Amino acid sequence: MHETIQFLIRHGYALLFFWILFEQLGLPIPAAPLLIAAGVLAGVGQLDLALVLGVALIASLLSDHVWYQIGYHRGRKVLSLLCRISLDPDSCVRKTQKIFTRHGVRSLLVAKFIPGMTALAPPLAGVFRMPRLRFLLFDGLGAFFWVGIFISVGYLFSHQIEHLAADTSGMGPWIGLVVPGCLAGYIVWKYIQRQRFLHQLAIARVTPEEVKQRLDAGEALLILDMRDALEFEAEPYTLPGAFYLPIEQLDEEHHRIPRDRDIVLYCT
Repeated sequence: MHETIQFLIRHGYALLFFWILFEQLGLPIPAAPLLIAAGVLAGVGQLDLALVLGVALIASLLSDHVWYQIGYHRGRKVLSLLCRISLDPDSCVRKTQKIFTRHGVRSLLVAKFIPGMTALAPPLAGVFRMPRLRFLLFDGLGAFFWVGIFISVGYLFSHQIEHLAADTSGMGPWIGLVVPGCLAGYIVWKYIQRQRFLHQLAIARVTPEEVKQRLDAGEALLILDMRDALEFEAEPYTLPGAFYLPIEQLDEEHHRIPRDRDIVLYCT
């Protein structure tokens, strides 16, 4: 434990910068514990509080601007990529789009506090051509709240946390194994969930080629376009003859869907 603390003191700013940068770029590493630890070290006088805040904020803004640029120039392809590597593929884009639809640019103020939304909100802002200065303003405020809250927790309770660390110093080797073990277990659990989801999806999926063959054969099919309203706004066209009904309106408008034929769902 003592060696870990000394390492944080010697390389604290560089470690904080790259850890936040890579976490915000999408790596499955927890940022909150490191922000709290940086706050603790600032509270006991080992690091400068203003510099800790500045380093974390710059790293967060830099990674978010990279994702914004990718979303702006690459469009929805980047969202598909993020969903493929996401640990929560079943709610990957849909949850983020709902928040964007309801709150617009203000959603950037809370994006970093919502699991799964951190990596999706900046490229989504680029996909929908949010003005750059407007994005940087609201994303910067959101990043400031995010790093500020966790660093403040460490700073305000620095002496209590320092005493707790001293009391458990004899467990140093075990403490060093618990955190990586918990993180590895979480990733494995989410990976298993993802594989189950993809297996279920493969069973229920029909390919575009199969749909076209059935339509060409004269089979009565209903193609139900259930894309999110925000996505439809970005690409306002649908398949010929498709029935458009946003998924958020399904509960209220389901009676409009014909029940006399097979239904093919088209969604994100």
